[in-house]
Amino acid sequence: MLSVSVREFDVVVIGMGPGAEYVAAELARAGVSVAAIEDRLVGGECPYWGCVPSKMMIRAANLLAEGRRITGLAGSSAVSPDWAPVARRIRDEATDNWDDSVAADRFTGLGGTLLRGHGVITAPGRVRVGDEELRARRGIVIGTGSTPAIPPIDGLAGAPYWTNREAIEAEAVPRSLVVLGGGAIGAELAQVFARFGSAVTVVEALGQLLPTEEPESGQLLSEVFPAEGIAVRTGVAATSVGHDGQEFTVSLADRTSVRAERLLVATGRRSDLAALGVGAIGLDAGARFLDTDADMLAAPGVWALGDVVGRGAFTHMSMYEGGIILDQLLGRPRHRAEYHAVPRVTFTDPEIGAVGMTEAQARDRLGGAVQTGLTQLPDSARGWIHKAGNRGFVKLVADVDRGVLVGATSAGPVGGEVLGLLTLAVHAPVPVARLREMIYAYPTFHRAVEDALRQLG
Repeated sequence: MLSVSVREFDVVVIGMGPGAEYVAAELARAGVSVAAIEDRLVGGECPYWGCVPSKMMIRAANLLAEGRRITGLAGSSAVSPDWAPVARRIRDEATDNWDDSVAADRFTGLGGTLLRGHGVITAPGRVRVGDEELRARRGIVIGTGSTPAIPPIDGLAGAPYWTNREAIEAEAVPRSLVVLGGGAIGAELAQVFARFGSAVTVVEALGQLLPTEEPESGQLLSEVFPAEGIAVRTGVAATSVGHDGQEFTVSLADRTSVRAERLLVATGRRSDLAALGVGAIGLDAGARFLDTDADMLAAPGVWALGDVVGRGAFTHMSMYEGGIILDQLLGRPRHRAEYHAVPRVTFTDPEIGAVGMTEAQARDRLGGAVQTGLTQLPDSARGWIHKAGNRGFVKLVADVDRGVLVGATSAGPVGGEVLGLLTLAVHAPVPVARLREMIYAYPTFHRAVEDALRQLG
């Protein structure tokens, strides 16, 4: 019979993504007895294969695009892309080829206990990892994140396709690339590889790129991408995948096909609740996400945060939710989770920032009491000055009855930065009448917000 050692801690943290790492570190810093379990890398997806390295790639690709825009504005230019410094910089940032020693040592240096392996909840307050049972006196925090969701397409299983991880780790740019999925990850990486010379085709089964965002956002990228040589196929699903050892062939529902050296699958993310053992604490192991209340409680003494709760697969969401959990565990004055003003940015060029509800969501929830204001960025003074690369728009979605914004989109050269003003307006919420009274600096991109406000009654 296998011998199991038992250890007790105040808090057991399962998964060490950004938000959970923050919680575990702050608990340890405060002198709380905390054990953290991680079967991959401390820090999670974001610093190694997600937010940080992908934005480094995007920064490099955008520099190439800006260099090509010099002609006609400031002289002439000849830009030659080189992937080597990009790949090298990513490896340096990922701490010598995806080694988490620095992050792990930082946590244990605070007094935390780190266990490597897969954590499984076996009973209330109990977690099994390897041949150890951990007992949590005060509670369990779940921050196991998500993994790429691979669709059940005939021939895909077993094929040497890429997910975001292989794309981030690429040491060379493929001659050609098919991207399955036109959401944020697929769109961002498609543009990066195209700007470094790859012939890219994006396939999205739904009717637009960025299908969870405003139609205007998807339409904008559907115009920008072909102008950069990126083929876009929307409203058509992949039915099968073949690989002959050299190339992929992706057959589509309209009986056409696309071929490429590489295939990137970017069709969403998933969490495996069954493998986490949530059934042992009375939760639905077959659910897509853990349902939490405004205190981030999924069950008595069990908190959850980040991707696993399904309210936005963003680092800033897990950090926000982590702060709510810490307030309770450390006995601090606390606030409760609010999700009416969740900001999100797709870091394409142009950047597409959005917050709150889309127009369709607002009309579904509020009925006819919705107004929108839309202005095109090239029509603004800053857009005219910017000239090359000045595509974009500002769209506002207002609740007429309450007189406040419930959603907004800012697309443009710095769409994610302009979003800050709009996030505050939706979160506060600031009355539309008050926003109209604000002074907007001239000539800035965010002045387009003032133009869109004029269209609201």
